[in-house]
Amino acid sequence: MSDSQTQTVGTDDPRATTTATGLVERLDQGPVICAEGFLFELERRGYLTAGEFVPEVALEFPDALRTLHRDFQRAGSDIVEAFTYNGHREKMRVIGKEELLEPLNRAALQIAREVADEVPGNLVAGNISNTNVWDPDSPEAQREVRAMFEEMVGWAIEEGADLIIGETFYYAGEAEAALEIARASGLPVVLTVAPMAGEQMRDGVGIVEVCQRLEQGGADVVGMNCFRGPATMLPWLRQIRQAVSCHVAALPVPYRTTDAEPTFFNLTDDNGVLVPSPHGRTFPTALDPLACNRYEVGAFAAEAYALGVSYLGVCCGASPMLVRQVAEAVGLETEASRFSEKMQNHFMYGDHARLPEHIRGLGDSA
Repeated sequence: MSDSQTQTVGTDDPRATTTATGLVERLDQGPVICAEGFLFELERRGYLTAGEFVPEVALEFPDALRTLHRDFQRAGSDIVEAFTYNGHREKMRVIGKEELLEPLNRAALQIAREVADEVPGNLVAGNISNTNVWDPDSPEAQREVRAMFEEMVGWAIEEGADLIIGETFYYAGEAEAALEIARASGLPVVLTVAPMAGEQMRDGVGIVEVCQRLEQGGADVVGMNCFRGPATMLPWLRQIRQAVSCHVAALPVPYRTTDAEPTFFNLTDDNGVLVPSPHGRTFPTALDPLACNRYEVGAFAAEAYALGVSYLGVCCGASPMLVRQVAEAVGLETEASRFSEKMQNHFMYGDHARLPEHIRGLGDSA
Protein backbone atom coordinates (compact mmCIF):
# COMPACT_ATOMS: atom_id res chain seq x y z
CA MET A 1 0.00 0.00 0.00
CA SER A 2 1.41 3.37 -0.94
CA ASP A 3 1.58 6.27 1.49
CA SER A 4 -1.06 8.12 -0.48
CA GLN A 5 -3.69 5.43 -0.87
CA THR A 6 -7.21 6.34 0.19
CA GLN A 7 -9.71 3.79 1.46
CA THR A 8 -13.37 3.96 0.47
CA VAL A 9 -15.62 3.18 3.42
CA GLY A 10 -19.13 3.92 4.62
CA THR A 11 -20.20 7.48 5.23
CA ASP A 12 -20.57 6.89 8.97
CA ASP A 13 -17.02 5.59 9.27
CA PRO A 14 -14.61 8.07 10.88
CA ARG A 15 -11.99 6.99 8.32
CA ALA A 16 -14.14 7.98 5.33
CA THR A 17 -12.18 9.73 2.58
CA THR A 18 -9.08 9.86 4.74
CA THR A 19 -5.60 8.78 3.72
CA ALA A 20 -4.21 5.72 5.47
CA THR A 21 -0.46 5.16 5.69
CA GLY A 22 -0.34 1.88 7.57
CA LEU A 23 -1.86 -0.29 10.25
CA VAL A 24 -1.27 1.92 13.29
CA GLU A 25 -2.38 5.06 11.48
CA ARG A 26 -5.54 3.28 10.39
CA LEU A 27 -6.24 2.21 13.96
CA ASP A 28 -5.64 5.75 15.17
CA GLN A 29 -8.40 6.87 12.79
CA GLY A 30 -10.98 4.19 13.60
CA PRO A 31 -11.74 0.47 13.64
CA VAL A 32 -9.82 -2.04 11.53
CA ILE A 33 -11.47 -5.37 10.70
CA CYS A 34 -9.49 -8.57 10.26
CA ALA A 35 -11.13 -11.84 9.25
CA GLU A 36 -9.57 -15.03 10.57
CA GLY A 37 -11.13 -18.49 10.91
CA PHE A 38 -10.00 -19.90 7.57
CA LEU A 39 -9.54 -23.42 8.95
CA PHE A 40 -13.13 -24.02 9.97
CA GLU A 41 -14.71 -22.22 7.02
CA LEU A 42 -12.65 -24.03 4.37
CA GLU A 43 -13.31 -27.35 6.11
CA ARG A 44 -17.04 -26.57 5.95
CA ARG A 45 -16.66 -25.82 2.26
CA GLY A 46 -14.94 -29.15 1.64
CA TYR A 47 -11.35 -28.05 1.01
CA LEU A 48 -9.57 -29.02 4.21
CA THR A 49 -9.40 -32.01 6.58
CA ALA A 50 -10.73 -31.58 10.13
CA GLY A 51 -8.25 -32.74 12.74
CA GLU A 52 -5.21 -32.18 10.55
CA PHE A 53 -6.28 -28.63 9.63
CA VAL A 54 -3.35 -28.04 7.27
CA PRO A 55 -3.77 -25.23 4.69
CA GLU A 56 -2.89 -27.27 1.61
CA VAL A 57 -5.78 -25.48 -0.10
CA ALA A 58 -3.32 -22.73 -1.10
CA LEU A 59 -1.67 -25.24 -3.44
CA GLU A 60 -4.49 -27.64 -4.28
CA PHE A 61 -7.47 -25.30 -4.62
CA PRO A 62 -6.14 -21.75 -4.89
CA ASP A 63 -9.39 -20.47 -6.39
CA ALA A 64 -11.29 -21.62 -3.29
CA LEU A 65 -8.90 -19.66 -1.10
CA ARG A 66 -9.17 -16.59 -3.33
CA THR A 67 -12.95 -16.81 -3.12
CA LEU A 68 -12.94 -16.93 0.67
CA HIS A 69 -10.51 -14.02 0.88
CA ARG A 70 -12.78 -12.01 -1.41
CA ASP A 71 -15.89 -12.98 0.54
CA PHE A 72 -14.26 -11.80 3.77
CA GLN A 73 -13.03 -8.69 1.98
CA ARG A 74 -16.52 -7.82 0.72
CA ALA A 75 -17.82 -8.37 4.25
CA GLY A 76 -15.50 -5.67 5.57
CA SER A 77 -12.11 -7.20 6.33
CA ASP A 78 -9.44 -4.53 5.85
CA ILE A 79 -6.65 -7.08 6.24
CA VAL A 80 -6.11 -10.02 3.90
CA GLU A 81 -4.30 -12.47 6.14
CA ALA A 82 -2.21 -15.04 4.31
CA PHE A 83 -3.57 -18.47 5.15
CA THR A 84 -0.43 -20.00 6.61
CA TYR A 85 -1.89 -20.93 10.00
CA ASN A 86 -0.66 -24.49 10.69
CA GLY A 87 1.53 -24.08 7.63
CA HIS A 88 4.72 -24.41 9.66
CA ARG A 89 7.45 -27.02 9.29
CA GLU A 90 6.37 -29.26 12.17
CA LYS A 91 2.79 -29.54 10.95
CA MET A 92 4.00 -30.41 7.47
CA ARG A 93 6.15 -33.14 9.01
CA VAL A 94 3.11 -34.56 10.78
CA ILE A 95 1.32 -35.08 7.47
CA GLY A 96 4.50 -36.17 5.68
CA LYS A 97 4.68 -33.25 3.26
CA GLU A 98 7.55 -31.13 4.52
CA GLU A 99 8.74 -30.57 0.95
CA LEU A 100 5.60 -28.48 0.35
CA LEU A 101 6.36 -26.05 3.18
CA GLU A 102 7.89 -23.20 1.22
CA PRO A 103 5.66 -23.56 -1.86
CA LEU A 104 2.58 -23.54 0.39
CA ASN A 105 3.68 -20.43 2.28
CA ARG A 106 4.60 -18.52 -0.85
CA ALA A 107 1.39 -19.49 -2.62
CA ALA A 108 -0.72 -18.33 0.35
CA LEU A 109 1.14 -15.03 0.53
CA GLN A 110 0.88 -14.44 -3.21
CA ILE A 111 -2.86 -15.12 -3.20
CA ALA A 112 -3.33 -12.72 -0.28
CA ARG A 113 -1.33 -10.03 -2.09
CA GLU A 114 -3.34 -10.52 -5.28
CA VAL A 115 -6.67 -10.19 -3.48
CA ALA A 116 -5.59 -7.26 -1.33
CA ASP A 117 -4.41 -5.32 -4.37
CA GLU A 118 -7.93 -5.48 -5.79
CA VAL A 119 -9.19 -3.12 -3.07
CA PRO A 120 -7.22 0.10 -2.48
CA GLY A 121 -6.19 0.37 1.14
CA ASN A 122 -6.33 -3.32 2.01
CA LEU A 123 -3.29 -4.66 3.86
CA VAL A 124 -1.61 -8.06 3.54
CA ALA A 125 -0.57 -9.86 6.71
CA GLY A 126 1.99 -12.59 6.97
CA ASN A 127 1.00 -15.08 9.67
CA ILE A 128 2.80 -17.10 12.31
CA SER A 129 1.06 -18.96 15.10
CA ASN A 130 1.21 -21.58 17.83
CA THR A 131 3.39 -24.49 16.78
CA ASN A 132 2.13 -26.94 19.41
CA VAL A 133 5.71 -28.07 20.05
CA TRP A 134 6.91 -25.18 22.22
CA ASP A 135 8.26 -26.45 25.53
CA PRO A 136 9.23 -23.94 28.22
CA ASP A 137 11.68 -26.50 29.63
CA SER A 138 13.37 -27.40 26.35
CA PRO A 139 15.88 -24.98 24.79
CA GLU A 140 16.10 -27.35 21.82
CA ALA A 141 12.34 -27.15 21.17
CA GLN A 142 12.49 -23.39 21.53
CA ARG A 143 15.29 -23.12 18.97
CA GLU A 144 13.27 -25.26 16.59
CA VAL A 145 10.21 -23.06 16.97
CA ARG A 146 12.22 -19.88 16.45
CA ALA A 147 13.68 -21.34 13.27
CA MET A 148 10.16 -22.07 11.99
CA PHE A 149 9.08 -18.50 12.72
CA GLU A 150 12.18 -17.05 11.07
CA GLU A 151 11.65 -18.84 7.78
CA MET A 152 7.94 -17.99 7.66
CA VAL A 153 8.54 -14.31 8.43
CA GLY A 154 11.31 -14.30 5.83
CA TRP A 155 8.94 -15.56 3.14
CA ALA A 156 6.33 -13.00 4.19
CA ILE A 157 8.84 -10.18 3.75
CA GLU A 158 9.93 -11.48 0.35
CA GLU A 159 6.32 -11.73 -0.83
CA GLY A 160 5.51 -8.15 0.15
CA ALA A 161 3.52 -8.42 3.38
CA ASP A 162 2.47 -5.12 4.99
CA LEU A 163 2.42 -6.48 8.55
CA ILE A 164 2.99 -9.65 10.53
CA ILE A 165 0.29 -11.29 12.64
CA GLY A 166 1.37 -13.66 15.40
CA GLU A 167 -1.66 -15.41 16.86
CA THR A 168 -3.19 -18.14 18.99
CA PHE A 169 -0.33 -18.45 21.47
CA TYR A 170 -1.08 -20.19 24.74
CA TYR A 171 2.51 -20.08 26.01
CA ALA A 172 3.79 -16.61 26.90
CA GLY A 173 7.31 -17.62 25.96
CA GLU A 174 6.27 -18.66 22.48
CA ALA A 175 4.36 -15.41 22.00
CA GLU A 176 7.42 -13.41 23.05
CA ALA A 177 9.67 -15.39 20.69
CA ALA A 178 7.21 -14.81 17.85
CA LEU A 179 7.18 -11.08 18.60
CA GLU A 180 10.96 -10.82 18.62
CA ILE A 181 11.23 -12.47 15.22
CA ALA A 182 8.29 -10.60 13.73
CA ARG A 183 9.68 -7.28 14.97
CA ALA A 184 12.98 -7.98 13.21
CA SER A 185 11.07 -7.72 9.91
CA GLY A 186 10.62 -3.98 10.43
CA LEU A 187 6.89 -4.37 9.74
CA PRO A 188 4.03 -3.57 12.12
CA VAL A 189 3.21 -6.51 14.38
CA VAL A 190 -0.11 -7.74 15.79
CA LEU A 191 0.38 -10.28 18.58
CA THR A 192 -2.65 -12.04 20.06
CA VAL A 193 -2.76 -14.73 22.71
CA ALA A 194 -5.27 -17.54 23.17
CA PRO A 195 -5.38 -18.59 26.82
CA MET A 196 -6.85 -21.98 27.53
CA ALA A 197 -9.03 -22.51 30.62
CA GLY A 198 -7.76 -20.76 33.70
CA GLU A 199 -6.44 -17.30 34.40
CA GLN A 200 -2.94 -17.63 33.03
CA MET A 201 -0.90 -18.85 30.13
CA ARG A 202 0.33 -22.45 30.13
CA ASP A 203 3.75 -21.38 31.40
CA GLY A 204 2.28 -19.56 34.40
CA VAL A 205 2.28 -15.97 33.11
CA GLY A 206 -0.89 -13.99 33.69
CA ILE A 207 -3.05 -13.12 30.69
CA VAL A 208 -2.87 -9.38 31.29
CA GLU A 209 0.82 -9.59 32.14
CA VAL A 210 1.72 -11.27 28.86
CA CYS A 211 -0.07 -8.52 26.95
CA GLN A 212 1.92 -5.93 28.89
CA ARG A 213 5.14 -7.79 28.10
CA LEU A 214 4.23 -7.90 24.41
CA GLU A 215 3.56 -4.16 24.36
CA GLN A 216 6.88 -3.52 26.08
CA GLY A 217 8.53 -5.80 23.52
CA GLY A 218 7.34 -3.56 20.69
CA ALA A 219 4.06 -5.06 19.47
CA ASP A 220 1.88 -2.47 17.77
CA VAL A 221 -1.32 -4.33 18.68
CA VAL A 222 -1.85 -6.86 21.49
CA GLY A 223 -4.91 -8.78 22.56
CA MET A 224 -6.73 -12.07 22.25
CA ASN A 225 -7.96 -14.38 19.52
CA CYS A 226 -9.50 -17.83 19.22
CA PHE A 227 -10.35 -20.45 21.88
CA ARG A 228 -12.75 -18.15 23.81
CA GLY A 229 -16.17 -16.94 22.72
CA PRO A 230 -17.57 -13.46 23.32
CA ALA A 231 -18.78 -14.16 26.87
CA THR A 232 -15.41 -15.37 28.18
CA MET A 233 -13.16 -13.07 26.14
CA LEU A 234 -14.80 -9.75 26.95
CA PRO A 235 -13.93 -9.67 30.70
CA TRP A 236 -10.26 -10.11 29.85
CA LEU A 237 -10.40 -7.43 27.17
CA ARG A 238 -11.59 -4.93 29.77
CA GLN A 239 -8.52 -5.66 31.87
CA ILE A 240 -6.12 -5.67 28.94
CA ARG A 241 -7.44 -2.37 27.61
CA GLN A 242 -6.82 -0.75 30.99
CA ALA A 243 -3.34 -2.26 31.33
CA VAL A 244 -1.77 -1.32 27.98
CA SER A 245 -1.50 1.88 25.98
CA CYS A 246 -1.12 0.37 22.50
CA HIS A 247 -4.01 -0.73 20.31
CA VAL A 248 -5.92 -3.84 21.41
CA ALA A 249 -7.24 -6.73 19.31
CA ALA A 250 -10.27 -8.95 19.86
CA LEU A 251 -11.09 -11.92 17.61
CA PRO A 252 -13.28 -14.42 19.49
CA VAL A 253 -14.63 -17.72 18.28
CA PRO A 254 -18.38 -17.43 17.64
CA TYR A 255 -19.40 -20.06 20.17
CA ARG A 256 -21.26 -19.81 23.49
CA THR A 257 -18.45 -20.37 25.95
CA THR A 258 -19.26 -19.93 29.64
CA ASP A 259 -17.44 -19.41 32.93
CA ALA A 260 -17.76 -23.16 33.53
CA GLU A 261 -16.54 -23.97 29.99
CA PRO A 262 -14.42 -20.95 29.02
CA THR A 263 -13.04 -22.32 25.74
CA PHE A 264 -14.56 -24.19 22.83
CA PHE A 265 -12.40 -27.25 23.40
CA ASN A 266 -14.71 -28.85 25.96
CA LEU A 267 -18.11 -27.30 25.35
CA THR A 268 -21.02 -29.53 26.31
CA ASP A 269 -23.98 -29.96 23.98
CA ASP A 270 -26.79 -31.08 26.25
CA ASN A 271 -29.05 -31.59 23.25
CA GLY A 272 -26.60 -33.74 21.34
CA VAL A 273 -26.44 -36.76 23.60
CA LEU A 274 -28.12 -38.97 21.02
CA VAL A 275 -25.76 -37.85 18.25
CA PRO A 276 -22.26 -37.92 19.76
CA SER A 277 -19.26 -37.18 17.58
CA PRO A 278 -17.07 -40.21 16.90
CA HIS A 279 -14.26 -38.71 18.97
CA GLY A 280 -16.53 -38.08 21.95
CA ARG A 281 -16.53 -34.27 22.13
CA THR A 282 -18.13 -31.35 20.33
CA PHE A 283 -14.81 -29.77 19.30
CA PRO A 284 -14.15 -29.30 16.46
CA THR A 285 -16.76 -30.97 14.26
CA ALA A 286 -19.94 -30.91 16.36
CA LEU A 287 -19.94 -27.32 17.61
CA ASP A 288 -22.79 -26.25 15.32
CA PRO A 289 -25.58 -26.17 17.97
CA LEU A 290 -23.34 -24.09 20.23
CA ALA A 291 -22.74 -21.26 17.78
CA CYS A 292 -23.45 -17.64 18.58
CA ASN A 293 -25.91 -15.94 16.29
CA ARG A 294 -25.03 -12.83 14.32
CA TYR A 295 -26.60 -10.50 16.87
CA GLU A 296 -24.47 -11.89 19.69
CA VAL A 297 -21.33 -11.41 17.61
CA GLY A 298 -22.40 -7.89 16.67
CA ALA A 299 -23.13 -7.03 20.30
CA PHE A 300 -19.67 -8.26 21.30
CA ALA A 301 -18.01 -6.12 18.63
CA ALA A 302 -19.96 -3.02 19.67
CA GLU A 303 -19.12 -3.51 23.34
CA ALA A 304 -15.45 -4.22 22.67
CA TYR A 305 -15.19 -1.14 20.46
CA ALA A 306 -16.83 0.96 23.17
CA LEU A 307 -14.08 -0.22 25.52
CA GLY A 308 -11.46 1.12 23.13
CA VAL A 309 -10.69 -2.09 21.24
CA SER A 310 -10.21 -1.05 17.60
CA TYR A 311 -8.77 -4.16 15.93
CA LEU A 312 -11.74 -6.50 15.58
CA GLY A 313 -12.65 -9.73 13.87
CA VAL A 314 -13.81 -13.30 14.27
CA CYS A 315 -11.65 -16.42 14.50
CA CYS A 316 -12.45 -20.14 14.07
CA GLY A 317 -16.12 -20.48 13.14
CA ALA A 318 -16.12 -17.17 11.26
CA SER A 319 -18.18 -16.67 8.14
CA PRO A 320 -18.43 -13.63 5.87
CA MET A 321 -21.83 -12.88 7.38
CA LEU A 322 -20.33 -12.68 10.87
CA VAL A 323 -17.46 -10.49 9.67
CA ARG A 324 -20.01 -8.13 8.10
CA GLN A 325 -21.89 -8.07 11.40
CA VAL A 326 -18.72 -7.01 13.22
CA ALA A 327 -18.03 -4.26 10.70
CA GLU A 328 -21.57 -2.91 10.80
CA ALA A 329 -21.64 -3.06 14.61
CA VAL A 330 -18.85 -0.47 14.73
CA GLY A 331 -20.42 1.80 12.15
CA LEU A 332 -18.84 0.61 8.92
CA GLU A 333 -20.65 0.05 5.65
CA THR A 334 -19.21 -2.78 3.57
CA GLU A 335 -19.70 -3.94 0.03
CA ALA A 336 -21.74 -6.84 1.42
CA SER A 337 -23.95 -4.44 3.40
CA ARG A 338 -26.06 -4.21 0.27
CA PHE A 339 -27.41 -7.59 1.33
CA SER A 340 -27.90 -6.91 5.03
CA GLU A 341 -31.28 -8.03 6.29
CA LYS A 342 -34.47 -6.23 5.31
CA MET A 343 -37.02 -8.08 7.39
CA GLN A 344 -39.65 -5.45 6.64
CA ASN A 345 -40.10 -7.18 3.28
CA HIS A 346 -40.41 -10.71 4.64
CA PHE A 347 -43.65 -12.29 3.44
CA MET A 348 -44.84 -13.23 6.91
CA TYR A 349 -42.92 -11.11 9.41
CA GLY A 350 -42.56 -7.88 7.46
CA ASP A 351 -44.61 -4.70 7.61
CA HIS A 352 -44.52 -3.61 3.96
CA ALA A 353 -47.86 -2.18 2.79
CA ARG A 354 -48.14 -4.75 -0.01
CA LEU A 355 -47.93 -7.73 2.33
CA PRO A 356 -51.42 -9.28 2.74
CA GLU A 357 -52.77 -9.17 6.27
CA HIS A 358 -54.03 -12.76 6.14
CA ILE A 359 -50.51 -14.02 5.30
CA ARG A 360 -48.84 -11.91 7.95
CA GLY A 361 -51.41 -13.25 10.36
CA LEU A 362 -49.95 -16.73 9.94
CA GLY A 363 -46.66 -15.72 11.55
CA ASP A 364 -47.39 -16.63 15.15
CA SER A 365 -48.83 -20.04 14.27
CA ALA A 366 -46.52 -20.97 11.39
